[in-house]
This record gives sequence, structure tokens and C-alpha cells, in this order.
Amino acid sequence: VIFRWWKISLRNEFREARPGEIKESHQDFLDDSSLQIQIAIVFGAKVLEHVLNLCRGNYDFLERLPVPLLLYIISFLELEDIARLSQVSHRFKMICNSNTLWESIVESLCDTITPEMRELAQEMGWKQFFFTNRLQLQLQLRRRRQKHAEKEKLP
Repeated sequence: VIFRWWKISLRNEFREARPGEIKESHQDFLDDSSLQIQIAIVFGAKVLEHVLNLCRGNYDFLERLPVPLLLYIISFLELEDIARLSQVSHRFKMICNSNTLWESIVESLCDTITPEMRELAQEMGWKQFFFTNRLQLQLQLRRRRQKHAEKEKLP
């Protein structure tokens, strides 16, 4: 573990200060509670927790993948698995409930999506659109058509 720092100051005595550096093995860092406290104060508890996990060998590569790649991977899962994955973390909850994911799911499972259906899905959310039964969708589409017809009649 290597930590580097720089002193930024207007004082003359610090003008020639060189960057500082601490090099410790993973185990030394795990045993150095004073350095851990300093890291938590400067960088916050989340950064400290991340560094501690790295030093312990607890890597969560899946959590660090970019969202587009995760969306692609998740799109191959069964619906029950997506529901379980959404409970893993806040990040996965956001991704598993995203319109982008559910739009791709709807597009892969439905034969045709009319522009009117697409507009309704974007309005109500793709996940909600997916789980709404066909009769309710037909009713909502009919209501939308009526509203559009009424707006066109207004001067």
C-alpha cells in the first residue's frame, strides 16, 4: 500500500516541501490503526473500507464493472435472478430497475412494439410496462388515443 501526499501552503517554510510517501505491506497497513484513522479522516470511511477490503484480498470485480457491460450481462438472466440481484446493493438495485434494462427485456420478449406502445412505456416506465397485463395496457392505450383525439379537436 502506497500513500502519497503533498503539502499546499503559502508559508515560506513549506515552499520547498517535497511530497511525502508511506509504503507499507498489506498486513502492516491492516495492523496500523493510526494510519487507518488518518485515511478515514482525510478520505472518508468508504475509502478506508475499500482499502481494507483490498488489503484483505476481498475484491468485488462485478461491482466495479461499467454499467453498460453490467446491463448486457444482466439481460441474459432470468427475471427471478434479476429480482435477487437487485437486492445485492444500491448500485445493482438502480441497474436492475433501470429503464434501459427493462426496455431491452421488453424488446427481446415482445414480437412488435408500436410507436404508441413505446411512448406509453417511456411514460410509465419500461418495468411497469412489462408487468402490466395486456388488458390494462390496451385500456391505457385506448385512453391515450382518446386524449390525443380530444387535444386535436381543441382550437
